[in-house]
Amino acid sequence: MNEYEKRQILKMVDHTLLKPESTWEEIRCLCDEGVDCGTASVCIPPSFVKQASEYLAGRLPVCTVIGFPNGYSTTAAKVFETSDAIANGADEIDMVINIGWLKDRRYDDIREEIQSVKAACGEKILKVIIETCLLTDEEKIRMCEIVSESGADFIKTSTGFSKGGATLADIRLFAAHVSPDVRIKAAGGVQSFEDAREFIEAGASRIGTSRLVRLM
Repeated sequence: MNEYEKRQILKMVDHTLLKPESTWEEIRCLCDEGVDCGTASVCIPPSFVKQASEYLAGRLPVCTVIGFPNGYSTTAAKVFETSDAIANGADEIDMVINIGWLKDRRYDDIREEIQSVKAACGEKILKVIIETCLLTDEEKIRMCEIVSESGADFIKTSTGFSKGGATLADIRLFAAHVSPDVRIKAAGGVQSFEDAREFIEAGASRIGTSRLVRLM
């Protein structure tokens, strides 16, 4: 793969650092790398959003995570987190669904929660993390339907903090079952530009990873 092709892939990457021990110096470095490589955004912990937004000053979108990584905080807490993140300068929100609700078939509650978070986002992008490694194919398909009905912008495979990440099979399943206006983000375990290209060819339009910028 040549450098031009790699640069085109980097335009689809959310350059990510979500480790709990992350420092501002590491986040600042991530921001600089994202700007230099022309990534889609930097994806960082909520506590750094204000500082990163002020540092970047519009040079690159700031993405952050809500209800992360387990998804079982209350809807009110997720809505507050989202409103706070937007007020601090976040441009994109990646929220984790309540996986227990999905196992209990509380589909209306999940849909309403996503809609509530989307309302708090306003015009900002909302991505919905469903943690595919914990779900059956039936549950994944149901979530494709719910996300399509909710008004969210993306469905996303994984947090990267559970027992598995994105797979090509899951991206193909998403592509077959989400509505045309819902985009797909593959995250967790994307190791190389070749991996990223396969995910994009399967239907992803965003890639969540920290590795590709390092490889570049």
